[in-house]
Amino acid sequence: MTRNIVSVLVALLALALAANAGSISGKVSGVSGESVVYVDTVQGKTFPAPSEHPVIDQKGLLFQPHITVVQAGTTVDFLNSDKVAHNVFWPSLMQGTKKLPGKNLGTWPQGEKRAFKFDQPGVAALLCNVHPEMSGYVVVGPTPYHALTDKSGNYKIENVPDGQYNVVAWHEGAKSQSKAVAVAGDGKADFTLSK
Repeated sequence: MTRNIVSVLVALLALALAANAGSISGKVSGVSGESVVYVDTVQGKTFPAPSEHPVIDQKGLLFQPHITVVQAGTTVDFLNSDKVAHNVFWPSLMQGTKKLPGKNLGTWPQGEKRAFKFDQPGVAALLCNVHPEMSGYVVVGPTPYHALTDKSGNYKIENVPDGQYNVVAWHEGAKSQSKAVAVAGDGKADFTLSK
């Protein structure tokens, strides 16, 4: 009997939390291709690191996907699917105008992977010292609320609790922009970025 009451209470709590969760949607314009939009630090709130490891593959002499967005605390697996050796490094982790130290994961052959835990928010510009034409990005947001736009710049961040937030738009080679957004069910934020 007690187990049933606990199950009902857990289900009601989940429904109540879902009822207070909305979304933030909009469009990023002024640039072409994919951008990242994320909710910046939420004062007084921390988020557990996700257990899932996204994979960035080195395939066809490209980082695939070219842009990966993760929450701080996420471990990313770097896989080499090419028949040649690859290296992964980033000169620094950019936090606005502040540069944190970069990392070189070394060089490894086809079929192997290396993992790295991104503990700090920021942007890591990925490079391969074996193939200087290769580049990619890991955008590390401080919250689990983020989205990669489609190629037209449209985005939607789901399951954002009602509240006031600072939302940031990032695009490769453009100046980031932030806006205050109120979420009460659904929030809207459009961005126009420039180089």
